[in-house]
Amino acid sequence: MKTPRLLEKYRNEIILEMMKKFGYKNKLAVPRLEKVVVNVGLGEATQDIKLLEAAQREVAMITGQKTVVTKAKKAIANFKIRRGSAIGCKVTLRRAMMYEFLDRLIAVAIPRIRDFRGLSPDSFDRSGNYSFGLNEQLIFPEVDVDKVVKTYGMDITVVTTAKDKPEAFELLRLAGFPFAKK
Repeated sequence: MKTPRLLEKYRNEIILEMMKKFGYKNKLAVPRLEKVVVNVGLGEATQDIKLLEAAQREVAMITGQKTVVTKAKKAIANFKIRRGSAIGCKVTLRRAMMYEFLDRLIAVAIPRIRDFRGLSPDSFDRSGNYSFGLNEQLIFPEVDVDKVVKTYGMDITVVTTAKDKPEAFELLRLAGFPFAKK
């Protein structure tokens, strides 16, 4: 299997830039991407299970990996959700699949977002992980618009080995994430 484009860029360019900027002595000290989690929450799936099946199929097409059904931890009467009922699906991507997905996300999907002004640079947590949401799955070219049952959003979390926000921000900026200017 051919090495993903983003992984090649990480090995050849990003590591050297990060070593220069943060003064790492060793290549292994440079932060790296650990995993990417794609999560879709569909509360309406309790009434219509076909929505969940369609979402699973589409997320599997987008990510190239089978989804896991997420279940409700608590019963919420106002939303008609029982404990243990299926309310969404998620995928955890690692290694080559993760780099392929991020490459397609950055190069193809994000530029297709209407009125896009950049990703928020404030969405990092203390330990250097980045989370953001997409409003619809239609921005991915793998999704056939004619077969879409319902549009839904998804949460994407990029987990890094960075120790703090500035390291993680620089890693993702060098990887090609289009952050908004402050």
